[in-house]
Amino acid sequence: MTDNDVAQALVDAALNAGADQADALVSDSKSVYIGTADRSLEEVERAESHEAGLRVIVGKGQASIASSDLSPAALQEIATRAVAIAQATPDDPYSGLADPDQVGGWPDPAALELADHSDPLEPAVLEALARRAEDAAMAVSGVSQVEQAHAGQDSSRITMLASNGFEGSYTKTSFSVGVSAIAGEGLGRERDYAGESRRHFSDLPSSEEIGSRAGDRSTQRLGPRKPPGGTVPVLYDRRCSASLIGHFLGAVNGAAIARGSSWLSEAMDQMVLPAGLDLIEDPLRVRGAASRPFDAEGIAAEVRPIVQDGRLMRWILDCASARKLGLQTTGNARRGLAGPPSPGTTNTLLTEGSETRDELIVAMGTGLIVTSMIGASINSTTGAYSRGASGFWVENGEIAYPVNEVTIAGSLPEMMKTLRPANDAEQHRAQIVPSLLVQGLTVGA
Repeated sequence: MTDNDVAQALVDAALNAGADQADALVSDSKSVYIGTADRSLEEVERAESHEAGLRVIVGKGQASIASSDLSPAALQEIATRAVAIAQATPDDPYSGLADPDQVGGWPDPAALELADHSDPLEPAVLEALARRAEDAAMAVSGVSQVEQAHAGQDSSRITMLASNGFEGSYTKTSFSVGVSAIAGEGLGRERDYAGESRRHFSDLPSSEEIGSRAGDRSTQRLGPRKPPGGTVPVLYDRRCSASLIGHFLGAVNGAAIARGSSWLSEAMDQMVLPAGLDLIEDPLRVRGAASRPFDAEGIAAEVRPIVQDGRLMRWILDCASARKLGLQTTGNARRGLAGPPSPGTTNTLLTEGSETRDELIVAMGTGLIVTSMIGASINSTTGAYSRGASGFWVENGEIAYPVNEVTIAGSLPEMMKTLRPANDAEQHRAQIVPSLLVQGLTVGA
């Protein structure tokens, strides 16, 4: 059976077993991963999976089941079990598929160029990519070891069919190279990483460029010191600036809004970012890292602002969260095979500024550049913010020395209103966010 046949069989079986509504998701994926270390082959992984997930609604009860057994008998059993579970599940007044008039009209997946249709790379080619990245990192003066270099590729086809009339599928691919390099000796060693992934292999930077970047980053971290404490401006390097926007997107997620557990619950149509800044969601970006033609409920993807000229314009909604709030879905449903949909974003783009990262460093005078982060303590209701960080201390507009194991703390509602973006956003990322200068954070060693 084709994947469409599998999905249709699941939905038909569910309806025959007593479901009022049903949708099925089928995933067919393949991946290869090669890792090298000490100039030797260290790890080889190959994975293939062909799985299906079924969601059924009986009255207002809902249940989901996934399986890798796609035989006709197994599909019938999955449907019967799912219906029985839904019948025993407490009612959810907001469950249900999208209305038939809400689905359809999505763009041609081929126009998004999400899949590289050239022949898959042989494992020997992936190994060569990893070895070249490792050699480039080791060639950087001060690098003592490569923890691991790796290269990989994966492809997957997603097929979805629902009893409301929706039927669609698309294929996506990804290629990646990454290196973890260690500089220095003994207890003075420092580690850093560089990695890139692209939908099409021809868009992937060279292994040499990636390896050299990893080596440079690790050597720049040598000899860290503790910075003075205090309240200072903090520049989030583009390597980690998307984390700030990620916290913001979590706060405008419809599930959090419906629970009343977001620090932005009362902020609709208010200024939440500086004037002049837009935050746009673009699921139709060609070769985009998170592009898709439709969401997990069959709603056609479209470009929409989340913030416009600093003002909050909408929540991130799937059908259930939209119903809870008395609104319409924004086409933001995401879903795994074994669970119901939930709200989530695709590609997001924050307005870039006119200044370079170096110009923002000069403007900050004295402060902290953050290049990596660990851990998080975020109060989702108040926006109180605290994270561990590493990076560089800046004095008189110049980098003075590297720092690690510092804590930065502040209030997300206030931080967001001070964002000053650079002009260095990387256009291939899922969250296209430049380096961001933020005022008034507390830094502690």
